[in-house]
Amino acid sequence: MKQPVTTMTALDPADIQRYDESFGRDPKNRLVLNAVTSGKVQEIARDRDAVVRGEHTFSHVIKTTAVTNQRKSGRCWMFAGLNVFRIEAMKRLGMEEFELSQNHLMFYDKLEKANYFLETMIETADEPVDGRLIWFLLQDPISDGGQWDMFANLVRKYGVVPKSVMPETQSSGDTEALNDVVCTKLREYGAELRRRHARGEPGAALRGRKGEMLEAMHRILAIHLGRPPREFEWQWRDKDDVFFRDRLMTPQAFFEKYVRFDLDSVVSLINCPTEDKPFGRLFTVRYLGNVCGGDIVRYLNVPMDVFKKAAVAMILDGCAVWFGCDVGKMRARRLGILDARLYDLELLYGTAFTADKAERVSHAHSAMTHAMVLTGVDLDDAGTPVKWRVENSWGDKYGEKGYFVMSDEWFDEYMFEVVVDKRYVPADVLAALETEPIVLPPWDPMGSLARAG
Repeated sequence: MKQPVTTMTALDPADIQRYDESFGRDPKNRLVLNAVTSGKVQEIARDRDAVVRGEHTFSHVIKTTAVTNQRKSGRCWMFAGLNVFRIEAMKRLGMEEFELSQNHLMFYDKLEKANYFLETMIETADEPVDGRLIWFLLQDPISDGGQWDMFANLVRKYGVVPKSVMPETQSSGDTEALNDVVCTKLREYGAELRRRHARGEPGAALRGRKGEMLEAMHRILAIHLGRPPREFEWQWRDKDDVFFRDRLMTPQAFFEKYVRFDLDSVVSLINCPTEDKPFGRLFTVRYLGNVCGGDIVRYLNVPMDVFKKAAVAMILDGCAVWFGCDVGKMRARRLGILDARLYDLELLYGTAFTADKAERVSHAHSAMTHAMVLTGVDLDDAGTPVKWRVENSWGDKYGEKGYFVMSDEWFDEYMFEVVVDKRYVPADVLAALETEPIVLPPWDPMGSLARAG
């Protein structure tokens, strides 16, 4: 039986002196000190071989167009989903350049999240306000971030529109002011609903008041983002300069006619090798969602070989792949390189970094932070992936006009989710979709939202 630690040991000044003397005896330490105090550590530690590996030539590439730009917002998951859709839309419209409106779905995502939050406040009204659950829910009532199933919920309910029909606004591209005012009101509303519940008001009365709250939310969103169209007229010229016009249609009709993506045909695979998440099981996260009455978030946890083979098969079949990853690790943003050996930190600091993927996740060092699109893969002569082509949504100033290159080793270490067609997943693995998902707590690492900008 382990003995409890009853006291904390102070840092001994004699030890500090010994550490400092040891540092000074090694000339390499002095050299590195001079370098790092005079320049950026990322550039000093960057492995030149990784830069050479990061060239943008791939054996299999899906034809795409200019990258998009989420600017100062956390809408990567939405941009990635719409970037997958626009590939299909461009084929049917005969266009070489096209973009769908991210602002349109953002408006409804914020409104639906407001309703989801207020419903959560009603459901948890008996929980202590200083308990872990309520504290967690109040931290970020209406973040920009999201997940594939949340994206699918929005598309099913609200359709999609061309970007010209509902273009960006200042607040859609820089969400800080909007989020601040909305979160302020939602926390106020949450407190009010809890007070009303404590006074004994019935659920019907609480939801009647909630309706008034949502009208105010709608007004705030419309002021910042504009009013989404209920129907619109769409006209365009194709790549041959032929003019077309499609008279009044709804966003749902546009999706059905020009995108035609089968949202029911795909599954979200995750690779999270922690002990508490066995492979072959279905997971969800409590209070992770946006549309009340929509589908819950579902993750099917699979080994890396299943995960990777499905992504390769999608690309070889000409289908782009929505994915979620930890984009902040081993990344050269300006160069557009994601490589697990990009920085030689062991050489720089004289200490090994040994944590594996499972340990990084379970000890709060890694989680899904960003969503992008796989649009190519480089296979060697044996059919094994060497590197991947990534369509990002940070504009065209990074990488190769906005496209990044990801090493296959980085894929193994920092990829967490891919959305693939079920036909690329073995039937025995898909059988888990018919089971009840294991419910993870709201603060589980797999409850993190893709939002990096």
